Amino acid sequence: MEKKYDTGLMWFRRDLRAFDNAALYHALRACRQLHCVFILDTDILDALPRADRRVEFILAALDELDAALCRLAPHGGHGGLIWRLGSARQEIPELAHALHAQAVFANHDDEPPAMARDAQVRGALAGMGAALLTSKDQAIFERGEVLTQAGTPYSVFTPYKAAWLKKVDAFYLSSYPVARHAEALAPRPEGDRRPVPSLADIGFEPTNLAELKIPLGASGGQQLFEEFFDRMDQYHLARDYPAVKGPSYLGVHLRFGTVSIRQLASSAQQLTAQGMQGPAVWLSELIWRDFYMQILAHFPHAAESAFKPEYDAVKWERGKHADALFAAWCEGRTGYPLVDAAMAQINQSGYMHNRLRMVTASFLTKHLGLDWRWGEAYFAEKLNDFDMSANNGGWQWAASTGCDAQPYFRIFNPVTQSERFDAEGKFIRRYLPQLANLPPPLLHAPWKASAIELAAAGIELGRDYPHPVVDHAEARERTLARYAVVKKPLAGKKTTAKRR
Repeated sequence: MEKKYDTGLMWFRRDLRAFDNAALYHALRACRQLHCVFILDTDILDALPRADRRVEFILAALDELDAALCRLAPHGGHGGLIWRLGSARQEIPELAHALHAQAVFANHDDEPPAMARDAQVRGALAGMGAALLTSKDQAIFERGEVLTQAGTPYSVFTPYKAAWLKKVDAFYLSSYPVARHAEALAPRPEGDRRPVPSLADIGFEPTNLAELKIPLGASGGQQLFEEFFDRMDQYHLARDYPAVKGPSYLGVHLRFGTVSIRQLASSAQQLTAQGMQGPAVWLSELIWRDFYMQILAHFPHAAESAFKPEYDAVKWERGKHADALFAAWCEGRTGYPLVDAAMAQINQSGYMHNRLRMVTASFLTKHLGLDWRWGEAYFAEKLNDFDMSANNGGWQWAASTGCDAQPYFRIFNPVTQSERFDAEGKFIRRYLPQLANLPPPLLHAPWKASAIELAAAGIELGRDYPHPVVDHAEARERTLARYAVVKKPLAGKKTTAKRR
């Protein structure tokens, strides 16, 4: 195959692996020599707290990526990753110019801020006669690949999933053979033959990431997937219980591309074809990920306002009392143990179990009456696996403002959720040790305990654990009234709903 470009630049972003990488594969095939770069983008970094697990995760992934590129390169130690600290809007055009690159290759990122950045980079490159060429890599189907028969984007998941499953085949799930074309990897310029920077080098501080023992880099992603593969057949039974090792824990690896979505979906599909229910349910979760990505691509307004514009009429609580309630939610002081334990989990680890993401989001919006955007922003700051489309989709689902969302009158009862999904209280005891001596019936609702029972457990409400900040039944009635501006109950029809 004749090479189209003499020199190219591969721009890694949220695809931090040297295998099965679409843009890297296309760049290697198109260029006689290819340089690889990662920009530690100050437009993003400057908005983060100085101790951020995601930055630490990225640096560890870059170390592995650098080593992998060196192994692939025909010139060994002179290969590897160029890195820059600065604004990608400036650094990419400047580096492309310095290297005399005719094309910059990258994988799609459809988040609105990333789209704006890419448009600016594309314009700057065009001004110097170079191109920005992007590829699909982080989804099986994206943008307009799965549409209704009328050619419009889906806004309901079930028909989208059916169309997704109908369209998917071996072509969409096959990997890109990067190593086969690695001879095009160019030696780094002498001034760029330096190791990946440390946290201190870029003005950040260590976190507790090492204590959490999260497997890092592409090797860590592969390790987690292999562990999950052996229990994927039980996923449908275990996934809702936060004290059970049920999820894949691959969220952060999917977010930063240290695993291949094609490998994951292909494995799940093959096991599903054998009639296994667990892989089928997990595959459905991967399809949800594609679904939310294409929603944000087609409806970028959802990043800042309700997907359903009529829900912008909902009046959320404001003022000092609302601020106090939000602080109690953030700090795990609501008086509802499952909610507080979940918030302790995210605050301590940057991870929250998926069932608990729904419970805590529902509690914020439908018990406290607070704007879903407050919670969305808090999760965006805290989650290791923060992904704008999934985070936005999940919060709008819980608040009933999004596409295919739960009905506005469906309000999770946090006590019922606790009794059902943490019946023995193992999860609550782990994150709220002050409640450890309460027996399960009372552990889920300490305010129901008698003075004698509380004393026997060594607990004084208001001192060792807070009283509930709201009453469930009263909060439910306020929520139904709050949403009445959008959905009027049908005459003669009760608005009660089955609680889960």
